[in-house]
Amino acid sequence: MKLGMNLINFGPGATAESLRRSAVLAETLGLHFVMIADHVAITPDVSGRYPAPFYDPFVTLAWLAGETKRVELGTTVIVLPYRNPIHTARLTANIDQISGGRFIFGVGIGWAQQEFAAVGADYHKRGAVTDEWLEAIKTLWTQQPASYEGRHIAFQDIDPAPMPVRSPHPPIWVGGASSAALRRTVKYGDGWHPMRIRVDWLRDAGLPALRETAERLERPVPALCPRIRLGLTDSPLPEDTRLAGEGSVDQVRSDLAALEELGAEYVLLDTWGDDLADTTLYERTFAQYSTVAERIADLPHETVR
Repeated sequence: MKLGMNLINFGPGATAESLRRSAVLAETLGLHFVMIADHVAITPDVSGRYPAPFYDPFVTLAWLAGETKRVELGTTVIVLPYRNPIHTARLTANIDQISGGRFIFGVGIGWAQQEFAAVGADYHKRGAVTDEWLEAIKTLWTQQPASYEGRHIAFQDIDPAPMPVRSPHPPIWVGGASSAALRRTVKYGDGWHPMRIRVDWLRDAGLPALRETAERLERPVPALCPRIRLGLTDSPLPEDTRLAGEGSVDQVRSDLAALEELGAEYVLLDTWGDDLADTTLYERTFAQYSTVAERIADLPHETVR
C-alpha cells in the first residue's frame, strides 16, 4: 500500500517554498506520492473553505516534477467541468511527460455554485459534462490523431502530442461517494478516491456499493485509493466519532492496517482540518508526516533536505 501527502496549496501560509519543501519532504520520508487540490475562481463560497492565495495545481505539479525524482504527482481533485477537455488533456499529458510518467489524474464534478457561474460553467449539467470530458480526455491521451463526437464537445483529427508516458494512460481517480460518483468511477476510472471516511463506513457501505455498481455495469472493480484526515493526538479519540487517520499513533496505525486489509492500493494523508492555522503551521504538519514515516509505516526515509 502506497502512502501520500496532500499538499496545502491555499491559504495565508501557502507559498512556493512551502510547496517545494512539502514535496521534497514527502520524497525524503519515503512517501510514495503527493497530491494537490483545485479551484479556479476564489469566490465567496470557495474562500470560506479554501482561501486565497490558491496555487494552480497544473503549474505547481509541473514545477514540482523538476524538484522531485521519485514521488508520483496527482490532483485531489481537479474540478473537471471548469476547463476545456482538449486543454486539460494536453496539460496532463505534458506533466506526465515532464515527470517521466508520474502523473495521477484525480477528478470530481465540483460543488461551488458561485465558482461555476464565475467561470461560465453549467452547475446543473456538471455530472454529464464530467462524464463526456473524461471520454474526450481518454481519447486524446490514447489516439493520434484524435477525434470525438459528443453532446457538449466535438473535435476531429487533433494531434495531441506529446502523449502521456503511462500506458494506456495516466490513472484516473474519481472522487465522491454518491451513486452517480460510483457509476462514474466504475465506468471511467481506475481508482475510487473517497475523502474523509470512516473505516467501518468504507467496509460496510462504501465498498459493497462500489462492488455492486461494478457488477451491475459488468466492469472490473476500481482500485481503492482514499484520502483520509491525518490528525495525530497525544491520547486516543472515541472510536464512534473519529474519522480514519485521526487519533493516537496506535489508532492511525490500526486504520492503515484496516485499509490495507480492505484492499487499498494508495492512501492519501491530509492534515488540512478546516482551520486556517493549518496553512501556516508547516513545522507541525511536517512533524506529523515524520511520525507516520518513522513510527507508523516504518518507511525507509533519507536525511531531510
